[in-house]
Amino acid sequence: MTTAVNVTRNPDADWVVRAAGQTGIPERALRAYVAAAVDVAAPTCGIGWNTVAAVGFVETAHGTYGGGSLTAAGEVSRPVVGPVLDGAGFAAIADTDAGALDGDSRWDRAVGPMQFIPSTWQLVGRDGNGDGTADPFNIDDAALSAATYLCSGGRDLTTTDGWTEAIYAYNQSDAYIRQVRHQATEYASKTGTRG
Repeated sequence: MTTAVNVTRNPDADWVVRAAGQTGIPERALRAYVAAAVDVAAPTCGIGWNTVAAVGFVETAHGTYGGGSLTAAGEVSRPVVGPVLDGAGFAAIADTDAGALDGDSRWDRAVGPMQFIPSTWQLVGRDGNGDGTADPFNIDDAALSAATYLCSGGRDLTTTDGWTEAIYAYNQSDAYIRQVRHQATEYASKTGTRG
């Protein structure tokens, strides 16, 4: 498997407007993805905005899954909660947060625009918008947390193995890796950017 083009430059505001139009990524989400790639705590990781954006697309269509949208503050307009992880078609993950994030006190469910299970959010949840709270339903927080998670363990996403290992850690599925790779490459191509 080859890695997706991983674009790591820090674009200006005009580029964000143009790229949003070229890719169909909502501007509010794109700003969060770019900020996450630039601000992630592991500068040697080499994660690109397009990789973070591709994960956001595959997980929840940038927080719009089910007819929702992102507010100007980056909040999802309605809760984005994934299926019950009860072992029926998905992994069985017993509740880890007493239902605080996902509303389910029996089984865990992935939450927010980047789809974190509560136990993972407890480990990597970050405050991306500087309001003092790490909120998985806020795109700034969720994108920074996703970038942090993808870069964990000293991964180098500029290599094929490092990129693939990171995406596999997010979702252990070859089909998922192919979807994210395709989308990340498409975003780079549509914006005319290269890593």
